[in-house]
Amino acid sequence: MAALLVVASLVAGYLLLTGSDTATPTASSGAREKPAAKPDPEPEWDGRTKILGDGSTSYTGPPKGQLKPVPLKPGEKPPQFVVFSWDGALQGDDGLFAHYRELAEEYDAHMTFFLTGIYLLPKSKKDLYSPPQHSKGSAAISFATDEHIRTTLEQLGKAWQGGSEIGTHFNGHFCGKEGGGDWSVAEWKSEIDQFYDFAEKWKTNTGFRDADPLPFDFRKEVTGGRAPCLEGQENLLKAAKDYKWRYDASSAGDFQIWPRKKNGIWDFPLQMLPYEGGKYQGLSMDFNFLYNQSEGETEGDPANYPQWEEQTVASYMSGFNRVYYGSRAPLFIGNHFEDWNGGIYMRAVDRVFKAMCTKKDVKCVSFRELADWLDVQKPGTLQRLRGLDPAQSPDWSTVVH
Repeated sequence: MAALLVVASLVAGYLLLTGSDTATPTASSGAREKPAAKPDPEPEWDGRTKILGDGSTSYTGPPKGQLKPVPLKPGEKPPQFVVFSWDGALQGDDGLFAHYRELAEEYDAHMTFFLTGIYLLPKSKKDLYSPPQHSKGSAAISFATDEHIRTTLEQLGKAWQGGSEIGTHFNGHFCGKEGGGDWSVAEWKSEIDQFYDFAEKWKTNTGFRDADPLPFDFRKEVTGGRAPCLEGQENLLKAAKDYKWRYDASSAGDFQIWPRKKNGIWDFPLQMLPYEGGKYQGLSMDFNFLYNQSEGETEGDPANYPQWEEQTVASYMSGFNRVYYGSRAPLFIGNHFEDWNGGIYMRAVDRVFKAMCTKKDVKCVSFRELADWLDVQKPGTLQRLRGLDPAQSPDWSTVVH
C-alpha cells in the first residue's frame, strides 16, 4: 500500500452514515456575503526560471491551462464542477499517483493532490519534525523511503505542469486525542510552518542535489488543504487566514449544496451521497465505503469485492446525477492512494471519472480553480444557488440574473 495510512486513526473523522429519515437536506440561502477579495496577482514573469531557497523549488510562472473564471450570464446554467482530490499524495510502488495524474491529463482534467509534508522528509531526519502535543520525530503514519521521496517529487512536478493543484495534508496525520481537533491556533500554525519547511528544503534534508527543483513555489501554490480525519477545522481556519489560503476541505457531512465561506475562506466539504439505492446517505470518500462494507478491515471477503465495487460506483454516480440534472452544485470526491479491498475503490474512481468528466457541461477541476470561479460570481447569484435543493432543476433565469 502506497499511502501508508494507519487505518484506525481515520475512523473518527471519516465515518459518517445517516439513515434516509435524516438525509433530506434543508436548503437555505444563508446570510449575504461580501464580495470576495481578489487573490494577489501573479508577479510579472520574464520567462526565466527563478531558483528559490536551497534549490528545492523554483518559480516558473503561474499555473498553466487553468479554467478561465467568468461570471455566469443571465439565465445561464452553471457548469457541473467535479473535484477529485487525494489525501497523502505519495508515489509508492503501486504507481497510483502517476496513474491518476496521467488519467487527468488524458481527459484534459485537473485534480487536487494534498501532499503530506513528512513524505519529503527522510526517516533519518525525522527529529526535524516537532508535532503539536506529540514527541519530536513521531507520526501516526510511516515516513517515506528515499526512493519514494524521489518518485513523489517527480510526480508533484509533473502534476503541477499538467495543470493540477498541490495542496497540503499537513504532516503527522494525528487524529483523535491530541490530534488536530485538540490543537490551538498557534499549534496549527506550527504544523503549517513545518509543512512549508519540509517542502521547501527537501534538498537540504535529503541530500538529493542531483534532482531538479520543483517547478513551483509552495508559498504561491498551496492555497488550501484537508486536515487529517477532518478534525480541527475551527482553529485551522483561524490559522489559515495568516497564510492567505482561499479554501479548506476539512469539513464533513454537508449535503450537496453550493459552497459558502467560513471565516472568509471557501468551505469545500466531503459530501453526503445516496448509498444503497438511497437507503442511506454516505460520505464521499473511499474510507467511508470501506468502513461500511468491510467494517474498517482493509482486506474483507474477496467474494464481496464485485458487489462492493458496484455499490461504490452507484453511490458516486447517484450523487453526480442528483446535481447534474438538478442544482449543479459541485461534487467533491476524496480518496487515498490505496489498494483496500483488492483495489475496488481505485477501480471505482477510474470508472466514475471517465463517466463524469466526459459529459456535456462537466468541468473536472481542482479546488483552486473552483475557488477562482466562485470568486468572480455575483454575490446574489451565489446566494440563490445556495438556496437550491440538490435535486432541484430550477428556472435558471430566476437564479442567474
